Amino acid sequence: MTPKISFTESKGEIVLTGELTRASLPSALKQSAIVQLLKNAQSTVYFDLSKVSRVDTAGLAWLIHSLGQLKQRDIRLELRNTPEQLQNLMELGQVTTLFE
Repeated sequence: MTPKISFTESKGEIVLTGELTRASLPSALKQSAIVQLLKNAQSTVYFDLSKVSRVDTAGLAWLIHSLGQLKQRDIRLELRNTPEQLQNLMELGQVTTLFE
């Protein structure tokens, strides 16, 4: 079974649920729910990662890509409830300061 990631909007945040991985991202991004949420974003986007069960380098790369896309429109991306696994990947990749 292919891992899944879903994106839902709740109380001004985008809640990510499931696995943020190379296996889950392609099908999730084709559904374009997150693409639409990011297109409609204004000033600051908050990603609540408390329900992310697993993340890999592809998930981190997608977060960095999203950050870049939003910055072009002068929109901030703030991560909330960042899982330890993602924090470790960010430290290894020396990209922790990108999300501050």
